[in-house]
Amino acid sequence: MKNIKTFLTASIVGAAVSLNTYAQQVQGFVHQQSEASGYVWPTDEQVLDKLDKWQDQKFGVLFHWGLYSVPGIVESWSICSEDEEWIPRDTTMTYDAYKQWYWGLKDKFNPVNFNPAQWAEVMKDAGMKYMIFTSKHHDGFCMFDSRYTDFSIAHGAFKDNPKKDVARYVFDAFRQEGFMTGCYFSKPDWHCSWYWNPYFATPNRNQNYKKERHPEWWKKYQEFTENQLNELMENYGSFDILWLDGGWVTGDDINLDRILEKARQKHPGLISVDRSIRGKNENYQTPERGIPEKQLNYPWESCITLSNDWGWTPNAPYKSPEKVIAMLTEITAKGGCLLLGVGPTPDGIIEQPVTERLHKVGEWLRRNGEAIYNTRTTPVYHDGKTWFTANKDGKTLYAIYTIEDNETLPNEISWTGNLPKGKMTLLQTGKKVSYTCRDNRVTVQLPKGLKCESLAFRFQINTNQR
Repeated sequence: MKNIKTFLTASIVGAAVSLNTYAQQVQGFVHQQSEASGYVWPTDEQVLDKLDKWQDQKFGVLFHWGLYSVPGIVESWSICSEDEEWIPRDTTMTYDAYKQWYWGLKDKFNPVNFNPAQWAEVMKDAGMKYMIFTSKHHDGFCMFDSRYTDFSIAHGAFKDNPKKDVARYVFDAFRQEGFMTGCYFSKPDWHCSWYWNPYFATPNRNQNYKKERHPEWWKKYQEFTENQLNELMENYGSFDILWLDGGWVTGDDINLDRILEKARQKHPGLISVDRSIRGKNENYQTPERGIPEKQLNYPWESCITLSNDWGWTPNAPYKSPEKVIAMLTEITAKGGCLLLGVGPTPDGIIEQPVTERLHKVGEWLRRNGEAIYNTRTTPVYHDGKTWFTANKDGKTLYAIYTIEDNETLPNEISWTGNLPKGKMTLLQTGKKVSYTCRDNRVTVQLPKGLKCESLAFRFQINTNQR
């Protein structure tokens, strides 16, 4: 709590954000981050406490898994008729025929090797501490056994499997491994007749009618959405985070205040993430596929894919462990958390190229995680390829020198500011390293024979430097 309250007085000058995308290929719809000036601190002490705990975790996973996983295509968006180059569709089919083909994937989605314990094992090995699972994406296909629709995995090809209520088993597997647990839910539902009503065509992502002309339709949609969120919050165990996507539908549109009031009776301190909707129900912000340009001293999270897509696609070009470590380091130094997007395969496992990369990230965190977990920002947070974090008392600092793919370590590294006093320790070895300070410049001599990886150093500073 102390650190959260300290943030309340922190200046947010210069917090306008632009995103560094690491030159990755951006695919799919990207939610814009809310403006920094729009962040509203919660007044509920239990939510503040939960946010403080969440900010300690630093590294989480976001699973997109659904009908789109069967053919390995972009999640949901191909059934939206918007004319965007990132929404591919079979051009030999009419739009209506394509939608029927897509809905029909319900009878082909049969993940017979579904193994949520393997998911949890892989992500724990990677050093992740929290998780978000997609209970329903924009296409409306439920990964839980909803009482309010048959359009779910529990009523398709997987219906006779004892684990047909998929979300329950995923959430339980991660709780057993000690993860903070979050539920992703799409506010728009393109399969629901009260959102895309069959009386009209479906021209874009929005409801396809005027709410003021058909208020009874929208009221039924509100009831449908509230019912589904209530059944998730009431019947699927304890949650730390409710992660709401589809910002073109606002919280006001679905009576989110009432939903959260009820949910927090069962889940005290539940973090609400009403993405891109500025105000009291966006308890942390979610810049997508990129990293804010500057340090931000309020709760935020960069959600970035491990490949180019959120869900599984065949032969995906996954990011290297070094890239993930560099992203995690930069995000941590700027005050955020990294939510890494991983898509399970159509048959229900995390494939080998993912497990191999994440294992290497976890190896690095087991040696250097002290510089990442449970840290907070420090005013001088960046110099070249070196990033700085601080423990919660602000007296111990960490300098993390990040390397790129195939880079070799130099003989020495240096930075300006954050002058150490006394011993400096290299976390990789646990041993003292030599350094010099001259004219506000620190130079660290690197020992011979180090493992070629990003390096983290621990040291004390004079508090009067601040």
